[in-house]
Amino acid sequence: MRLQSATITPSGDSHRPKVREPSREYDAVVIGAGVAGIYQLYRLRELGMRVHAFEAGSGPGGAWYWNRYPGARFDSESYSYAYSFSKEILDEWNWSEHFASQPEVLRYYDFVVDRLDLRPSITFNSLVVSAQYDEHANRWRLTLDDGSSATAQFVVAAVGPLTVPTLPRIDGVESFAGEAYHTARWPREPVTFAGKRVGVIGTGATGVQTIQEAAKTARHLTVFQRTANYCAPLNNRPITEAEQPALKATYDEVFTRCATSGNWFIHDTDPRGALSVSDEERLAFFEKLYGEPGLGIWQGNFRDTMTDAAANRTITEFIHAKIRERVEDPVTAEKLIPKDHGFGNRRVPLETGYYEVFNQPNVDLVDLKATPIVRITPTGVQTTEGLVELDMLVYATGFDAITGSFDRIDIRGLDGRTLKDTWAEGPRAYLGLQISGFPNFFTPGGPLSALGNIPRALEYHVNWITDVIVHMRKHGFDVVDARPEAEAAWTDHAREVAQIPLSSKIDSWMTGVNTNVEGKQARNVVMYRGGAANFRTWCENSSAGGYPELAFGSHAETQAHTAALPG
Repeated sequence: MRLQSATITPSGDSHRPKVREPSREYDAVVIGAGVAGIYQLYRLRELGMRVHAFEAGSGPGGAWYWNRYPGARFDSESYSYAYSFSKEILDEWNWSEHFASQPEVLRYYDFVVDRLDLRPSITFNSLVVSAQYDEHANRWRLTLDDGSSATAQFVVAAVGPLTVPTLPRIDGVESFAGEAYHTARWPREPVTFAGKRVGVIGTGATGVQTIQEAAKTARHLTVFQRTANYCAPLNNRPITEAEQPALKATYDEVFTRCATSGNWFIHDTDPRGALSVSDEERLAFFEKLYGEPGLGIWQGNFRDTMTDAAANRTITEFIHAKIRERVEDPVTAEKLIPKDHGFGNRRVPLETGYYEVFNQPNVDLVDLKATPIVRITPTGVQTTEGLVELDMLVYATGFDAITGSFDRIDIRGLDGRTLKDTWAEGPRAYLGLQISGFPNFFTPGGPLSALGNIPRALEYHVNWITDVIVHMRKHGFDVVDARPEAEAAWTDHAREVAQIPLSSKIDSWMTGVNTNVEGKQARNVVMYRGGAANFRTWCENSSAGGYPELAFGSHAETQAHTAALPG
């Protein structure tokens, strides 16, 4: 089986030689050189700190480094995904499309890293396997997969919410003799679908994008649908040279809209209720959103379509009709229509001709709820109806989301307590950015933080973390930890507001469910669902008050006090 990495967990990329670094001491270490890691490295270096990043891949970009499968591209507008902190970078970089493809995105992150001269401060092909806090020295010791180590006062775990891919729990996964790939570990070498019998397992966002590409040239494509998803048109197009100046002139407006919207997107909810307008007005509004680019039909819909069941039915029925219009075979159309959730209650993939793929004579759809997979065999996929023979098998089976990237590192805080044990009954964290009992350890994009349009959220997280460190330096503190009562208050609040959206009743990675991972079959609160505006209010109130939810201290004072205690 030619699966790219048998365990499909991030490991050093073998395409560049690994140079073992000697054990070194830093003021701060950043784990990961993705969206958050790059920016955090820049911000801490600007403070004059000795800071270094360790990245498992052979280049920067995080998820955009690993997810190089055919068809991978943004579903947020390119210009809303860009870093906002540097006018020079904004002026110098031209996006070629409103929704850029993965190769262009990767070029962008390479450009940013080189433009800011960050590459010398990053060790690539280096996977952090453990991070342990020494409270006597107020230092974190990190061990890498090559046995080398580093120590630092601060650690920023910019490990990403969607970085650890998973394979389905199906008998015989390792037995397939043909080409086999996971979308999140696609090889650098060219892979062609042309003339091959291709099978794709999974129809989430990565599956939809891969299926669209495979259908163009495959001799035959079989789509194994585990869970039907609602998809909406991407409506992408190129950005011409003539349009570039006008687009760049809107950057301030774009970032302001993202900074004030409900989920960091350029789109924000319409203030009207879905049932407060006439049927004609509602239908016209849905048609408008369906014809516009991006996630507006999900993020910019009526204010109650994602929280009120009756309102949600209106957009759900509209999307049902669109699927039936676009798929010629009524039986296939019904298979593609979800029956267990309404529109937007799971992450909405954006597509370009996805539904029309199923009108092609070289494409078959297998609904695994009706026709389950029995096992993977050396020659294909055995279902309850027979063997589907394949030359290539693609696993678009997603990630161990949100907590998975932390679970794969042995993280130990005060008294050697592991993070995995701390989160045994669900993640706990203050603002999703710091965990009580893990001093000087920060988690941008971590569990219980507010996500959405991820780069906009992560940039905000990094700024908040940096401001905490600036506060410490200004006041002579060298230790910070989240107060247990503050962590409990935020965790309780996050769990309470998580019950508001209709999506809280649905099994998905957004509710902590992953049937491919042992112990993650039950719903849990892993994301802050109270909206970016509320999240920003909590953060800003904390900083304005001098961070009363955080316990600051001097390590020297703590050590002197400990030494004076009786035997």
